[in-house]
Amino acid sequence: MLFKSIFAGILLVFVSSISAKECNLDISGTDMMQFDKTILELDSGCTSANLTLKHTGALAKNIMGHNVVIVATEKFDSVIASISMDAGLDNGYLAESEDVLAKTAMIGGGEVSEIALDLSKFEKGASYTFFCSFPGHYAIMKGKFVI
Repeated sequence: MLFKSIFAGILLVFVSSISAKECNLDISGTDMMQFDKTILELDSGCTSANLTLKHTGALAKNIMGHNVVIVATEKFDSVIASISMDAGLDNGYLAESEDVLAKTAMIGGGEVSEIALDLSKFEKGASYTFFCSFPGHYAIMKGKFVI
């Protein structure tokens, strides 16, 4: 009887760990206007995910700020076309848009920004692009987001 109870407890812990998979993504940006990754990939079994951006440079965010924005690849051109100084640094130079599926804060040298990704906004196997929305950075600082 005791053996069955212990076995049932171990099985419950094992099944719980399989059904609730937390995932984390890390990416860094530099003063040389580069991300350290061109692909951010989540396992399709993730039930929740956090994205952490680190700025490994020293320049202030108003000079060489970086963020990570994730959009469906087919929306990339329209979203980058909306980048505007009028939207402001604190908004990542982007107006609010349902096309933006995730966005970290704009950060400067030595800073870190972390967000929880709302995975319900993403379809497994769909095509997504991540980029920095600081004006002009998106031309170089971009990559694929894959689930």
